[in-house]
Amino acid sequence: MDRKKLVLLLAALIIAVGTALAARSLFADASAPAANAAPVAPTGPKVLVAQRALPTGTIITADAIGFEQWPEEMVQQAYFIDGESDISQLLGTVVRHPVTAGEPVTQGSLVAPGDRGFLAAALGAGMRAITVPVSAKTGVGGFVFPGDRVDLMLTQAIEGGDEGSLKATETILRNIRVLATDQSTTQETVEGKTVVRAFRTVTLEVTPKIAEKVAVAQTIGTLSLSLRSIADNQAELERAIASGDVNIPENATPEEEERLLAQAMGRPNDGATTYQTGGDVSRFQRSTLPKPKSDTPPSPPQVTVPFGGSSGGNIVNMPPPQPKGPVVRVTRGKSTTEVEVSK
Repeated sequence: MDRKKLVLLLAALIIAVGTALAARSLFADASAPAANAAPVAPTGPKVLVAQRALPTGTIITADAIGFEQWPEEMVQQAYFIDGESDISQLLGTVVRHPVTAGEPVTQGSLVAPGDRGFLAAALGAGMRAITVPVSAKTGVGGFVFPGDRVDLMLTQAIEGGDEGSLKATETILRNIRVLATDQSTTQETVEGKTVVRAFRTVTLEVTPKIAEKVAVAQTIGTLSLSLRSIADNQAELERAIASGDVNIPENATPEEEERLLAQAMGRPNDGATTYQTGGDVSRFQRSTLPKPKSDTPPSPPQVTVPFGGSSGGNIVNMPPPQPKGPVVRVTRGKSTTEVEVSK
């Protein structure tokens, strides 16, 4: 074998060995499991944190807060510590300052019922509180609690003269937040079960314009509450986003996006109303108002009476005189009149 062929064979052998070693190393790296450092759990106490974003005015419920492990060097005196704080005592309190999801809830961020400025803290920016009377029948039998969302219905009877009145009910407001029932802003629980109690008044969170509508509605007829489902709020929010009524900036942070969505879900609605009349419920009730009758009596018929004999003269229109006794019809030319005959 000449020298040239020997060199080529040796070069080919070196390339083959190098390729085999490279392939072996590649497959070995791919099959070897990645070594991940085990997360180090915080060793500090459990502190109370927000389970979701809590805007100003949020009424604290059991699903809004919870205890989580927190690094001991980051614990502050204002935090609620597990074992030192009773979480049940915080239910019904109101968020004074916004708290983001996962952030510790401080003692200064909550205001309790009975504290000065409690109801004002429960109100959102630009909102008002108004109280309306209800009964067990108009208040959903007591199954409305602070923090729930309700629709407001107005029932009235519209008088229609001798033809009867028109019975009608219309939904005048939607998605109204309940702030309190009577003077209570909390849900009472006994052995883990919510106590249902009848109440005589309910305090609602509304805009200034809606407050005026509620005040007028109370003088018109009877107000009733209609409890809303939580799923309804989410469905309406999705429709609002699809229609462009809720605009979320592209560069918004998750906290800002959650805050905008919470504001949209909490917005009361006084738009187009829906209604039902008595005729929609029973065939024996009216479905429309009767036409109003005119108070002006009909004018008497007008007749033409000639003056000046058969040769003509001035012609005037005047109501015919009402005869008191027997009458005789007298015809002169084309004109006929009635002449009273004395007895």
